[in-house]
Amino acid sequence: MHFLMRADLETVKRDGFTIFTKGSEVRLPQVRCAEATEEIGPVDVVLIAVKATANRELERLLPPLLGAETALLTLQNGLGNEEFLSERWGAGRVMGALCFVCINRTAPGVIRHIDHGSISIGEFRRPASARARALVEAFRAVEVEAKAVDDLARERWRKLLWNIPFNGLSIAAGANVAEVLADRNLRALMAEGLDAARRLGHDIPDSFADWQLDRSETMGAYKPSSMIDHELGRPVEVEALWGEPLRQGLAAGAKMPRLEMLHGLIRHQTARGALRGG
Repeated sequence: MHFLMRADLETVKRDGFTIFTKGSEVRLPQVRCAEATEEIGPVDVVLIAVKATANRELERLLPPLLGAETALLTLQNGLGNEEFLSERWGAGRVMGALCFVCINRTAPGVIRHIDHGSISIGEFRRPASARARALVEAFRAVEVEAKAVDDLARERWRKLLWNIPFNGLSIAAGANVAEVLADRNLRALMAEGLDAARRLGHDIPDSFADWQLDRSETMGAYKPSSMIDHELGRPVEVEALWGEPLRQGLAAGAKMPRLEMLHGLIRHQTARGALRGG
């Protein structure tokens, strides 16, 4: 495995990665890392972990990695990322994955795993394939909870039921997960998401929202990544996480007044943060 390092290259070359997880410290002292994709060359699978705000950079980064059969597996949040990849490099290459995990990068080369850790992998606009199942087995081989899914779009909306309210309210209210759980807008936003998903053909039961809330109880004062990006003055995935779900929901006939308000507020707050440099 190769890592493209957009930051911390010299530190990781020297020290590798350190991962704190479940009371343990895991060291990866030797990591194959590069500053440019030209140093890596064609590969079997590209795991895309940049934020959706950096998608335009992929037009420069991805071509050196592409062979005839290279798969593009995006781990990004929100809607529109598979479409972006498909339009440029063909739908046949494109796969998506949903990660449900609480992690923060706390220092160069240092990752803190706080809670959970699972991944769902699917093909873009088609059922799970042999390559999707092979990737699932590769994750399971290193003790990562993983599954293959036949309906990637449905999985994206299932993840959005968490991302829309928790990432959104964390920015709007300056709140961590424990504080968002007490926000009276939380369930209303989840209800709007459920309605939009169902109108778009994704049958997600009310019990799934309850399950998401139950899973969140153990996260404590965890700060979602969007909140951290906003606090540090970095770009926030406003359109992928709130804008595109809102547009798709409204087009399907859903009423989403709280998401409309939240989207507008986040656009305002993140623009103001960018102007003042965080």
